[in-house]
Amino acid sequence: MRRRPADYRRPVRRRYSCWIWSLLGLISIAGFLLFVVHHNQTHEDRVEHPILDKNEVNDRVAHERLNYTEELLNVNSYARQLAEQMTLAKAYVIIAKEHNNLHLAWELSSKIRSCQLLLSKAAMREEPITLDEAEPIIKGLSSLIFKAQEAHYDIATTIITMKSHIQALEERASAATVQSTVFGQLASEALPKNLHCLHVKLTADWIENKSLKELANEKRNSPRLLDNNLYHFCVFSDNLVAVSVVINSTVSNADHPKQLVFHIVTNGVNYGAMQAWFLSNDFKGSTIEVQNIEDFTWLNASYSPVAKQLLEKVSQAYYFEESLDMKIEPKFRNPKHISLLNHLRFYIPEIYPQLEKVVFLDDDVVVQKELTSLFSLDLHGNVNGAVETCLEAFHRYYKYLNFSNPIISSKFDPQACGWAFGVNVFDLIAWRKANVTDRYHYWQQQNVDRSLWKLGTLPPGLLAFYGLTEPLDRRWHVLGLGYDLNIDNRLIETAAVIHFNGNMKPWLKLAIGRYRPLWERYVNRSHPYLQYCFTS
Repeated sequence: MRRRPADYRRPVRRRYSCWIWSLLGLISIAGFLLFVVHHNQTHEDRVEHPILDKNEVNDRVAHERLNYTEELLNVNSYARQLAEQMTLAKAYVIIAKEHNNLHLAWELSSKIRSCQLLLSKAAMREEPITLDEAEPIIKGLSSLIFKAQEAHYDIATTIITMKSHIQALEERASAATVQSTVFGQLASEALPKNLHCLHVKLTADWIENKSLKELANEKRNSPRLLDNNLYHFCVFSDNLVAVSVVINSTVSNADHPKQLVFHIVTNGVNYGAMQAWFLSNDFKGSTIEVQNIEDFTWLNASYSPVAKQLLEKVSQAYYFEESLDMKIEPKFRNPKHISLLNHLRFYIPEIYPQLEKVVFLDDDVVVQKELTSLFSLDLHGNVNGAVETCLEAFHRYYKYLNFSNPIISSKFDPQACGWAFGVNVFDLIAWRKANVTDRYHYWQQQNVDRSLWKLGTLPPGLLAFYGLTEPLDRRWHVLGLGYDLNIDNRLIETAAVIHFNGNMKPWLKLAIGRYRPLWERYVNRSHPYLQYCFTS
């Protein structure tokens, strides 16, 4: 191929083409424009934008606040390093004191206080600790810890010392738990001032108002009290307001309140107040009978083992003297456990000889549904209809009774399912036929020395009604509102009766706030005595 002459050859290509130069020029111009625009916007922000108000600033700061818990858990944070050094230093303070090296203990304590102060300030300002803040304390603590290690406070000594201190702390925690139990027990046994006030005013009315006594005498012989075609409930209590709530909640949820009959038994101290209250208030036409346990002359020491125990010096010393061994839990020595009023539930056929079926209610329950259908339940020949509690593993017989005793182990199944007092359907015909009260007496006599069970009416009930209890649907009776904070709301809503068993009774200040309204809505706040006593 022939080569062209030089004059006709194409010019040599340049290293950069024209379009590249054009692109570079455009980029430069765009950069300049962006700089001008940004400068103008910054100037406008400084001049024209209003100053943020305090609320907006606080919201922004709150949004950017430091989560100090996460900071302490962060292995790379100075807060974490300080906290770990401080923990180790505290251990060496204890060891130094035990080795009488008080100067080292003082130096360590001083650094620990500085460390605590820095951590506290950082938590208050909600900002991380900086290196400048942490470095002098970390160096100081490291130096002192090394000094302690040089003083032969080796790891073996540290472990032994820490074990002894852990044991001491466990003992202190145990003592604190016992003390807390004592305080809770005292609080649960104390009568609030407002209830005492109400009792005093009603007792005065009973003494001064003769018409109340005349009305009581008229109602004492009412044929409705013996009519087995009506629905009979019994409550044994010395707490007026509690009993009033039981009755008010029952009639409020009944379709036909006039068919309900309530049998109340109280003690001589509260008898007048109970009579004055229930005679002067109408509970939707229901019939209410109030009896005094002191009028039950048949309930004496020759008949009742509990009444006999009340007269014995050993029992009186155990339940009423304060000089006994304090290792015994306070709840075991509560006199209410041998109160005749508390044990009266085992004498229902004797108290109401002409009745055939009754529903027993504790004074710390609230009724939420119609209860008359309980009377038509088939108990299949059993005496006691009750809700079983063995869905929780700790409510079986072996938890209530001493199965190391051959009298118990030879006659009862330790895995038998427990049940609860509080809502009980009693077939009194079957009761009399099975001689349940005699069975109860037998077991009370066997437990004079409290070797079969420690306290309460449930253990003798489990023995007396063994093989004679018909399990009811759990929705009839939901327990635990006096101690359990986590009962399912749906379970409470569907329950016929809710039970405030436990120390946190709804009429006390230590009641669980979540459940208290369920009880308070049945308190007659409009009554002038209640208004006076609850506000004065």
